[in-house]
Amino acid sequence: MAKGYSDKELRQRLISILGDAVSGMSGTEISDKIGISRITMSKYLKVFAAEGLLRQKNIGNLTLWFLEPGQESFDFPDDYFKVAPRHLEYLVKGDEQQVFSLIRNCLHSGGDANRLILEVIFPSIDHLRQLYDDGKIGTSEQNLLMTIISKSLQIFNQIPVVSDPKKNVVVIASDAQSRLDSEAASAVYHSDGWRVSHLGDMSSAINILFDLDLQKLIGKIWKQKPGILIILIFSKTSEGLSFFADSVNPIKTKSGKHMKLVLCGTVSKKTKIISDLTSEKIEDILQWSQTISQNLK
Repeated sequence: MAKGYSDKELRQRLISILGDAVSGMSGTEISDKIGISRITMSKYLKVFAAEGLLRQKNIGNLTLWFLEPGQESFDFPDDYFKVAPRHLEYLVKGDEQQVFSLIRNCLHSGGDANRLILEVIFPSIDHLRQLYDDGKIGTSEQNLLMTIISKSLQIFNQIPVVSDPKKNVVVIASDAQSRLDSEAASAVYHSDGWRVSHLGDMSSAINILFDLDLQKLIGKIWKQKPGILIILIFSKTSEGLSFFADSVNPIKTKSGKHMKLVLCGTVSKKTKIISDLTSEKIEDILQWSQTISQNLK
């Protein structure tokens, strides 16, 4: 932290100072305006450039600094309500750069990764599905917009986190329609310090040998069986949940009480599926996961 300023405050000052500087500013000009040493300012400018906040242009011996397009500062927690509608607006327009910039701006402004995923990303996924169901967008456009969301989730996954070896989760989507939900959930678990193994859409693996294949994988990623291992299944159908639950439960019986099976989806009243938790709400699943992991300590 520069003397007298936090990283967040420095970002806000830079956004304010460089916002109207169409022709850019030198490091000396910036340090004079902010009131910190040129050497310290130079270090921060390079850090902020690496984060995507700034870009530099060399003209002879002079280095000019510019604000990257779309950069702005938020004040959290007060500004969470602004983010969701703006994210949806950019997303529906198909402007992926604005979507990515918005997410980075929120994270740089101190936004909580989990709140952003739960309150911004998940609602956008549901909204796109509703637009498709209402016939307002076609399959091609839906796939394009879903891909933008998928790419944006990688921003969260790239946040350095010290994972807890005692908190393990395997996330599976039983169909293509559940893939994005599983990606978003994996990003939340990652942010919470879980060791995440995201298998993605496993619909092509639905066969009589899947249980053996999964057991082999679990033997590798949970070899010493530290802490807890949650197998989280996402599915849009009861059939999908039933197949994967039937495949996991025998493994779970062999592995002991520290392996848990969680299902995210709707189970028909006529279908009986054994699991440790079944819920349509990802928030409930995440809270349950945290409680279970804490109780093991």
